[in-house]
Amino acid sequence: MASPRDITLLPDAGPLITLACAEALDLLFKPGWTVALVDMVLHEVTRSRTPTSGKVASWATAAQVPVISTRTLRHFQQATIESPSARTRNLGELAIQETMNDLALRVPPTTAVFLFEDHRIARASFLLPENCRKVSTRAFLAFLAQRGWIASAADIERRAVQAGRAFSTLRFPP
Repeated sequence: MASPRDITLLPDAGPLITLACAEALDLLFKPGWTVALVDMVLHEVTRSRTPTSGKVASWATAAQVPVISTRTLRHFQQATIESPSARTRNLGELAIQETMNDLALRVPPTTAVFLFEDHRIARASFLLPENCRKVSTRAFLAFLAQRGWIASAADIERRAVQAGRAFSTLRFPP
């Protein structure tokens, strides 16, 4: 049986923004899993000045969150040099997919939890290797509350909404 440190949590941009709005990014560490950021996702949430971009960048630096390098970000950076109007949509998800595939190829495979908040990901045929799981922000917060690690998932959601986050109404798994 794997220990909590053998599980890697890979948050997408949406959960990072929601938890930053709620001043709750440290909740990602509550299960005791390894938290890692995929470089393209970090780029997505910090490339423009927003109310949460500085919070996420500061948190990642202060918490010394490892950043996983991907071919996706390297390709994006090269493409934007050649064409400033290069594709930018869904590259974070593509980079997470790349990372999960790489984790699945390790011996032994690393268990990964993909934390998402996007309706398209929940409904799309997002390929999950056998060692990976996808979990919505809302389900993750409910998990933390069930374990007694937070008092209320609804309180975190409310704080994010009060800070201006249009938190997903999606409930996944259904």
